[in-house]
Amino acid sequence: MPQRRHVARAAFTAAAATALLSLAVPAWASSTVPLNPAHQDQTAAGFQQECDDERFDDLADNQDGWHFVLPGGKESGNFESLTLTYSDGTNQVEIKVPDATDAYPDYFYSTGGKAPRTIHAYVFTPAGWTLVDGSAVISGTATKFNLSHTCAGTPAPSESPSPSESPTGSPTPTPSTPGEETPTPTPGGSENPSENPSRTPAPGTSVGGGAGGGGTEGGLPLTGVAATSISLTGLALIGGGVLLMALRRRRDKITFTS
Repeated sequence: MPQRRHVARAAFTAAAATALLSLAVPAWASSTVPLNPAHQDQTAAGFQQECDDERFDDLADNQDGWHFVLPGGKESGNFESLTLTYSDGTNQVEIKVPDATDAYPDYFYSTGGKAPRTIHAYVFTPAGWTLVDGSAVISGTATKFNLSHTCAGTPAPSESPSPSESPTGSPTPTPSTPGEETPTPTPGGSENPSENPSRTPAPGTSVGGGAGGGGTEGGLPLTGVAATSISLTGLALIGGGVLLMALRRRRDKITFTS
């Protein structure tokens, strides 16, 4: 009899422990649930704005604040981690919560009371991003999580491309008018042919000779002073000849008497 009692007690203890474990297993299991489909592809500016949330106090002007919540009662469980996918307009960016190693502030927030629950998550992203999708690992029976509210910031102005600089130092060539040719410059002389007269000497003169006999070939050029001297000399000779002829005629008319 005592032996049977020990066996019965052991069986009862095992059954009670199994029952307790079976009740506790759902609380220990983790599951992955999606973001509410109605909250996909949302921008902070286009969602419900609640910037008076005190947990957005440290939000910068060029950041968007996002608040996520796990709906339902105690059986819904707690947040264990979140994976959120955003688009910056060009690329998709994946943000983990919690993750202190990335550039995006994030944290969980727990409710108070005797049985606190971790059902709130906050994320700060650059302003203007779009929430594409997300998933959450939870400890309860919830089937989805929600985007509760946001606080939109002002996107930082994008840098405009620097203006292209035109090269300097080389003037833009001016196209010539059809039918009009650019004169080829004469080496060592003027580009205008009228300013560079022919150097062919006139008959009777030499090239390169100047006043004072600087030439190397031929005689001196006939200048105005030389022509005047020759004319005066000729007139003097003519006058002298006339005078001699008059004296000779006068002598011939004289008759000598003895």
